[in-house]
Amino acid sequence: MCNEHHPSAAAVARVAPHPMAGIDLEPAHLEPVDAVTLTSLVDNVSDLLLLDQGPARRAGVLTSSHMPRLSEPLFEQGETVDALRAEHGFSMLVTIHRGEERSFIVFDAGMTPDTMAGNMRRLGIDAAAVELVVLSHGHSDHTTGLDGFVRAVGRPNIPVVVHPLLWTRRRLAIPGIEPIELPTMSKRALEGAGFEVVEARTPSLLFKGAVLITGEVARTTGFESGMPFHEGDFGHGWEPDPLILDDQALVLHLRDAGLVVLTGCGHAGIVNIVRYAQRLTGVERVHAVFGGFHLSGPLFAPVVQPTVDALAELAPDVVVPAHCTGWKAAHALATRLPNAFIQNSVGTRYELGASA
Repeated sequence: MCNEHHPSAAAVARVAPHPMAGIDLEPAHLEPVDAVTLTSLVDNVSDLLLLDQGPARRAGVLTSSHMPRLSEPLFEQGETVDALRAEHGFSMLVTIHRGEERSFIVFDAGMTPDTMAGNMRRLGIDAAAVELVVLSHGHSDHTTGLDGFVRAVGRPNIPVVVHPLLWTRRRLAIPGIEPIELPTMSKRALEGAGFEVVEARTPSLLFKGAVLITGEVARTTGFESGMPFHEGDFGHGWEPDPLILDDQALVLHLRDAGLVVLTGCGHAGIVNIVRYAQRLTGVERVHAVFGGFHLSGPLFAPVVQPTVDALAELAPDVVVPAHCTGWKAAHALATRLPNAFIQNSVGTRYELGASA
């Protein structure tokens, strides 16, 4: 069902874009991993006063024994805390544990050139250890930080996995205001910076079958209909593009626990995404769901309750809504799933599994 890739520039084969077979695909065996650590590198929120909660280990003034310092002449001590940065964007470092082996993936890269790389430095994370980058979709609040990443490590010489529609020009055409064109990632520039671009519409297995990239997500729910007023230029001028078909997620199978699903904005619909992960893998149990669920604002208000109800039926052990989920949706999830809900904050490290 899936194409097998390996996490090095020399070993990763390119995947030619072709039509997605979707839910007609036979389930593939997603190799279980012993533990997963997810570290929040970029998100909309930074709260240094949050305490550890369940699998969440906080990077804050009450939980960190050491925080990096900045020179600051206005203070008696001559320094202040070099605090983690928050912005309207998303990035997560995924660390996979299999026995003594560790593998490192960056999933999305945030909205500005330096926030992701800067937060990696503040958290003591070696950017050069990253073996793979996955971009959930082409919007700039998930891609721009690759600039700072390149400057932090030099030529990365690692694969970056994308859907082939990631390069599409996009804009917001909201009635009553001038259309707002969104920044578009350059494939030529990305390859020139040292990345090996791997394009795939269909699901792909990586790291010896331990990581699933969904590719294009099958749309099956009746209430997740995409992003209004979003347009794309596919070579014939601007046209409606509510589905944002390049939206893809990362899926892991945590041994004896279930699926771990990580999404960027969740333009495909977080319920569609989780159900598609179940269909692709044949694994029904959902352990954790992380990322942006794109439920913020009045346009998505009617979708909040059906989403919360459907996620409650899936019964995940951990739910971490982030980025574009929105306060109302996060509050509804916290109310409905109080034992699973965890508030995200930049720098939080989620340790899933006994050896994480």
